[in-house]
Amino acid sequence: MDGVLVDSEPMHLDAMRRVLTPYGVAYTDRENAEFFGFTDPEVFGILRARYGLAPEALELTRQRTKLLVELTREGTVPMPGVPDVPRALHGLGYRLAVASSSAPVVIRATVEALGIAPLFETLVSGLDVGRGKPAPDVFVETARRLGVPPRACLVVEDSRNGLLAAKAARMACATIPCPATRHEDFSEADFKLEALQDLLSILR
Repeated sequence: MDGVLVDSEPMHLDAMRRVLTPYGVAYTDRENAEFFGFTDPEVFGILRARYGLAPEALELTRQRTKLLVELTREGTVPMPGVPDVPRALHGLGYRLAVASSSAPVVIRATVEALGIAPLFETLVSGLDVGRGKPAPDVFVETARRLGVPPRACLVVEDSRNGLLAAKAARMACATIPCPATRHEDFSEADFKLEALQDLLSILR
């Protein structure tokens, strides 16, 4: 979802810094990129150990989730090709789902803000399965909910962690790197795309 459907990196970075600044942590762009695909409890668990933070990871997660929902509702920036590409794929008969490490309420707020919520059969969060990417859990659960074998799925990802999760789930993967992930290794991708619109040339 993030970096594929919505340009949410600035929003995620802003929310993380708002949560951590009161505790004296200067959260960096490099750290932000390090955690692409991780769930918030995983991220805050690492940061608590790294910086000796007192609050529990779940409390920090709660604060950030609340901020992200507010920021999403205030203004969501769609990625190029949204909503046209999801609508076109839906019209062609493809079954669509969101599999994201974001919290369920953030996923729901995002697809509603983009006006594409009805296009997706299911929305799956890393919090639903316990482990974020690069673990394959969120993709395995998505296939289970759709009632389809993993080999019938095509994952669209913008990060290496997402690519690794897709391959571990035995799914095909198309990658569309964002500016923050262009340096990453996407050599295992089945399709290397420049934009979401390129999906239509593959799937028509």
